[in-house]
This record gives sequence, C-alpha cells and structure tokens, in this order.
Amino acid sequence: MNAVGIDVSKGKSTVAIMQSFGVVVQSPFEVAHTDSELITLAQHLKSLPGETKVIMEYTGAYYQPIAYILHEEGIFVSAIHAQVIHNYGNDTIRRVKTDKADAVKIANYGISAWLKLRRWSPEEDTRKQLKFYSRQYSKYGKLRVMLVNNFIALTDQTFPGVNELFCSPPRKSDGHQKWLDFAMEFWHCECVCGGTPAAFEKRYQKWCRKAGYNFSKEKAWDIFASAYGHCCVLPNDAVTKLLVQQAIRQLTAVSETIAVIAREMKTIAEQLPEWPVVSAFYGVGEVLGPQIIAEIGDVCRFKKKGSLVCFAGLEAPPYSSGKFESKERTISKQGSPHLRKTLFQVMSVILQQKPADDPIYQFLDRKRAEKKHYYSYMTAGCAKFLRIYYARVKDYLDKQAAEAES
Repeated sequence: MNAVGIDVSKGKSTVAIMQSFGVVVQSPFEVAHTDSELITLAQHLKSLPGETKVIMEYTGAYYQPIAYILHEEGIFVSAIHAQVIHNYGNDTIRRVKTDKADAVKIANYGISAWLKLRRWSPEEDTRKQLKFYSRQYSKYGKLRVMLVNNFIALTDQTFPGVNELFCSPPRKSDGHQKWLDFAMEFWHCECVCGGTPAAFEKRYQKWCRKAGYNFSKEKAWDIFASAYGHCCVLPNDAVTKLLVQQAIRQLTAVSETIAVIAREMKTIAEQLPEWPVVSAFYGVGEVLGPQIIAEIGDVCRFKKKGSLVCFAGLEAPPYSSGKFESKERTISKQGSPHLRKTLFQVMSVILQQKPADDPIYQFLDRKRAEKKHYYSYMTAGCAKFLRIYYARVKDYLDKQAAEAES
C-alpha cells in the first residue's frame, strides 16, 4: 500500500510517498497547482504498484483543486481535519516544522489509519455556491457593524441621536434604512431646526415622497423637537457635509450588497431538496435557513446525529481520571464556528418569540428554570436543534428517495 501525504499551501504542495514500516517510496517533492502538473502527479500515482491513497489536511480552500483533480482521475483521496494531523506523532522533543516534514507526517498518519480513511467527494456546485454566499454574508455583516458604529460616532458630533429617530427594518428590495437616507438629506441638526417647524414639515414630506417612505406629520414634529437644542462640535459647512455623506455612501453600499447576497442565498437554497423542511423550523428565516444549510451541507454524509453535533463542535466529551469525574464539561469547539454562530442566532430568535409549542423553546425554558448558565443552555439548545434537524431532514430525504425509486 502507498500512502501519499500532501502538505498543501498556496500555489504549491509538497508530496511524500510512504509505505509500511517507514519505507520511503519517493522523497518529498513539490508540485505546482497547475492542471498540467497535477494531472502528471495523478498519472504518476496511478503507476505505483499496489493500492494508493492520498491524504491531505482539510484546511481552507487550497486543497480543493488538488483533491478534485485527483478524485476525477479515480484516485482515493481523504481530507483529514488539521487538528487530527497536528496531534499525530508528537513523540519527539524536536519541533521540526517544514513542508517536507509535514508531508511525511501526513503520509505516516495515512498508514496508521489506513482502514478508517474516508473517501473525499466534491460538493455539489449549488451547495458550494451557497456556502460561499453565506461566508460573504457574514463578512459583510461584520463590516456593516463596524461602519455603523463609526457613523454613529461621527453623527454624535453633527446630529446626536439621528440613529434613534426611526426603527423601521431595512427594505428587502435594496437594503436601505430610513435613518441613513434621512441623514443623507438632513446631515446636520441645523438642517432640521434651522427654520420653522412648518417649513421642516414640508421638506420632510417632500423627502418621504421622493425616497419612497411613509409620511407622518406627528413624526415630522417629533424629529424637529429632537433636533432642537443640541450643541454640535462640527460646524454646518460643506466640509462636514462631505464627511458625513461619504460615510453614509459606504454604509449604504455595504447594505445593498448584503441585501443582494441574502436574496441570492434564498434563491439557491430553494433549489435544494431539504429546503421545505428547514424553512419550517421555528426561528429559521430567509437568511438563517440558507446559512444553516450552507454550513451543514448534505446531511446524508453524517452517519448519525451525534456526528453532526460533533461537526459543529457542540459535543461535551467526558473528562475523568482515577476517582475524579468532571461534572462541568465544556464543548470541544473543534467544529465549524460559522455553524455555531448561526445556531446561536436561531436560539436567540426562539427565546425572543417564545413559541410555547416549539420543542426547542420548551427545552431552553426548562434549562433556564433549572438555573443553568446562559452559554450552557444555549449550547445545549443548539445541540438539540441539530439532532432534530438531522432526524427530520434525513427522514424527508429518505422518503423522497423511496418515492423516486418507486
């Protein structure tokens, strides 16, 4: 048997070929991530006598082109969690860290775990696209929070409290928010209270009609009252206006991008077979639903519901030594942090809405009544959600497959 360890990096990889008892079939060598070199590598591996398995770390997206080409060439490919490789073979006090040493280490792990290696298979294009959209949504969301905090700090010098004037959610069509569009037009408190209340009411009515928002006379007078009497640090001039409006344009552009990504996520998720089941979960909307599907992927790749919980890093492994057995265990956090974040958001929605007939809420409410810590009952609720998710989706997909065969 030939264990091929590949240490993947950006643009190139280091390959080591080993056999049992430390026999070196070929010294470590480098391969560039080009079609020609990867196909040449595949042909070389297929020419080796005996069974050949390729082992590489499941890290980022660098390994995917290599794994895909080797898989298409009919070679057994296994992607292993980086933590598993890191913990393997640490029986020396020397800390050697090179690409060649890592490739040999991965190959030796493949020999040790030869019988339990699982074949890697590429994701469907639809699921792959959904996952990339989900990750981009999260990144743009973090950027938007940063820009919002920056803009609020800026408006504290020009129009304190402008972010509290309106509470309407972002428009689904373009992601615009009323308070941001309002601040683009009335960027300084003197733009509101510089004249009479009646004059501002007319300007506000004209702006609402132009921007596509509902007009309220009472709201216009409330805005005028809230803008009156502030001592602003920055003056009401063209320089300050440019500063404020540029910040709004950046924030609005990010909000528009987030709205586009959210619509595309929902469109892609609706093409997947499990969408009717996932969308029926309480607390899972048009954004969190596609994100959960994106992070979990095809649920059929998990042998049991416990595997899905471990994939999310929500399992609490036992810890005991001698007569000691810990009663306060913590979760491993060795799984997907993106999935855990999304599940926490779902739990927060459930706790806010308090659906009495929902089993997840009943579980969370019972744990809270037992005086459990916040993170304790939230992680337990996430794990229970995944178990129910696995059972419902797996059962639905099995029924769909049975109907298709009949």
